[in-house]
Amino acid sequence: MPAQILDRHSLKILNMEPTNILSNNSHQELMSGGDECDSLKEVPSLTSIADGAGNRTGRRGCSTSAAEWLTIIILCFVNLINYMDRFTIAGILGDVRNEFKIGDDLGGLLQTAFVLSYMVFAPMFGYLGDRYSRRLIMAFGVLLWSLTTLLGSFMHTYGWFLTLRALVGIGEASYSTIAPTIISDLFVRDMRSKMLALFYFAIPVGSGLGYIVGSETAHLAGSWRWGLRVTPVMGVVAVLLIVFVMQDPVRGKNEGSHLRPTSWSSDLRELCKNKSFMLSTAGFTCVSFVAGALAWWGPSFVYQGLRLQEGYDGITQNDVTYKFGIIAMLSGLIGVPLGSLLAQRLRSRYPSIDPMICAIGLLVSSPLLFGASVSASKNSNVCYALIFFGEVFLNLNWSIVADMLLYVVVPTRRSTAEAFQILISHALGDAGSPYLVGVVSEALKVALAPSNAAYLASFNSSLSLSSSMSSGRTVDPVVEFHSLQYSLFMTCVVELIGGGFFLFTANYISWDRHQAEKAIAADETELKVQLENASPQL
Repeated sequence: MPAQILDRHSLKILNMEPTNILSNNSHQELMSGGDECDSLKEVPSLTSIADGAGNRTGRRGCSTSAAEWLTIIILCFVNLINYMDRFTIAGILGDVRNEFKIGDDLGGLLQTAFVLSYMVFAPMFGYLGDRYSRRLIMAFGVLLWSLTTLLGSFMHTYGWFLTLRALVGIGEASYSTIAPTIISDLFVRDMRSKMLALFYFAIPVGSGLGYIVGSETAHLAGSWRWGLRVTPVMGVVAVLLIVFVMQDPVRGKNEGSHLRPTSWSSDLRELCKNKSFMLSTAGFTCVSFVAGALAWWGPSFVYQGLRLQEGYDGITQNDVTYKFGIIAMLSGLIGVPLGSLLAQRLRSRYPSIDPMICAIGLLVSSPLLFGASVSASKNSNVCYALIFFGEVFLNLNWSIVADMLLYVVVPTRRSTAEAFQILISHALGDAGSPYLVGVVSEALKVALAPSNAAYLASFNSSLSLSSSMSSGRTVDPVVEFHSLQYSLFMTCVVELIGGGFFLFTANYISWDRHQAEKAIAADETELKVQLENASPQL
């Protein structure tokens, strides 16, 4: 023991002590029971308190520095306006369709084009995020989508408007692939779960605000174009905060990891071997499919249902969008932290609880949203209530899926893993779901009105699948409602499939987490041995 103390002391004098490597105080671990806050009952080692620069690592304690809090606040703020911008169009979709004279199919294509570019460029930003300055990459991305959103508000042709919406996706891809990895490098264990819950809390809240800000600003200004000019101003503020205030921590800092990045092809091979990552990505793809379709078509569908009920003759799309936004925010305020809290409380007793919560959330949400679809034209209160509870259970997934990715993947591979998950979940999820729902809806309008030969000819002869709106023909409101209703039923089936993927994930999650932790620990031990062998003999 004296020799070990002397050796560490000599390393400290020579500025060679590996102070950013975290000691394994086994007696503290046994006493803590897995809760990092309990470690405060014991005297932590010097290396668990500070790194070489004297900064808190947060490995053992629960203390969070002011700089870390500022970083989290900035990341949450950018995520908030990210989703506000994404769903502002959904809040003013009716006005956009009228402006460009497009139908359900081309209306859904606006979101699909955005998500397609978002997912295609995500792998590139994931590769860069594992190797270069994350602060500069994020600042570039936020500035790009702010400028393209602003320019889009001045376009008067559908083609240019569609192109600029696609460019918005490139900017947002840079942010979404990198931000969760910064959180993972600042925090570990339950504190990481809490911060991820706070971060993903901004998704449903931002989506709800997007509906409200878009529709209300358009209503007050008298033009839907002004609804697109709110988030760019907030985006410029975010760029300044990212460049001058936000921290960009060393990758794997708080896990004692000094793993070096491997080749991109090697990263992909290892990720494909990770069963928990692949299965949870498949489950999250189903979540993305459902969330994308409901967020894009939900307000329009509810509006069409209310028009068929007595006493709603004066209802407007703006009224429905506002209520839908409130429901989206409230369901997120409850669902996201509830999922994270359940996972934290039950994880020590049930190691596989994370994917089980995700599975239960989807399996319960499916019949609730089916009931909402059926009741939309019969009882508005029941419809709104079922949408609320269905989205609460759907929102249980967000922070848990992100947490699972971060603890089954080593630090130097996380941005690539985030990018890969974004690519798959959007390619097979919300990239196609708004457009698919729109196309099926247009086809069902024909099937539900077979005697309408003029409508059928117009539908079949249009290469762009433009709907009755573009042909100038008015569709029966009952046909219009039921076509969209039947099209949205597919989301309920997809939720059931997603629940199955998460149930399979539960079989592998503990093993894959252990493998990731073992890789980090092996690297830490190897570095300690190298430093001890290099230390001078006194």
